Amino acid sequence: MALSERLKAWEKSGNFINVGPFDHKVFVKHVGEQDAAAEKTLLLLHGFPESSFSYHLILDGMQKVFDRIILFDMIGYGFSDKPETDYAYSLMEQADLALLVWQDFGVSGGHLLAHDMGNSVATELASRHVNGLLPAWFKESFKSYTFTNGSILLSFAKLRITQKLLLSKYGYLMKSLVSYKLFSHQIRSAQGNDNLSEEAINELWEANKLQEGHLKTYLTIKYLNDRKQFEKTRWIPALKRVNIPVHFCWGDDDAVARVEMAHHLKEHVCKEATLTIMKDVGHFCQIGSPEIWVKSVSSFYNNL
Repeated sequence: MALSERLKAWEKSGNFINVGPFDHKVFVKHVGEQDAAAEKTLLLLHGFPESSFSYHLILDGMQKVFDRIILFDMIGYGFSDKPETDYAYSLMEQADLALLVWQDFGVSGGHLLAHDMGNSVATELASRHVNGLLPAWFKESFKSYTFTNGSILLSFAKLRITQKLLLSKYGYLMKSLVSYKLFSHQIRSAQGNDNLSEEAINELWEANKLQEGHLKTYLTIKYLNDRKQFEKTRWIPALKRVNIPVHFCWGDDDAVARVEMAHHLKEHVCKEATLTIMKDVGHFCQIGSPEIWVKSVSSFYNNL
């Protein structure tokens, strides 16, 4: 399929590695100094239905703060493999994948920053962190956690009708209804304001369609079932025990991961966390409002 020039350039700027028992191909990207210290390393996790490309507008700004930035497309997203079998699309698998990618790059630690579904993967990694379950080679561990617009607390989330249908036992039947028009409507609905260009939505769609990923959304969205099962018993208790800096950075126009969620997390889960509210910023914050996003995120790191 035809790709935008920016997506083509993004693919050329990265590499592919094979991971796991089924040798899945994963797109990875490294920016900056190979031997940067953990304190100057930023580890990024993307959201749903996105890819590492969602961070393309903020890389220059974040390179002013960090010497090294690591990105990758989770399995089922972007340029990485999108298998229909031999992968369950669980948050545990995606957390395993993150560690495999960082190990391949020789990363021993860094600052973890996540968006949307990436927040859920980050909470699993935080659980492993506080319970002493991270691998020995990750000896420098995480230096901080930054969570941006994502449904860490499902009770606060306003899932779209399409998301609910995809999660049902009839989700696979949604394949026959998938179209750019429906995809665009769902993205704009989640965004909560008009700060996303048609070009940005089209690029999300192009990356989603690679390897017919748009027909496999009923598989990738299964991560929300993990949230239902483990949020109260595993992830929220872990966040309460985190003893490194935590940052909740939220766009207040988000229609899915509503800003009330960020306030609740600050007031009842991580009381020592830094809370930054990005005014008039929607769900896909780093795409729709990259300058505000960079300023808000950088301020937290510069004050550590």
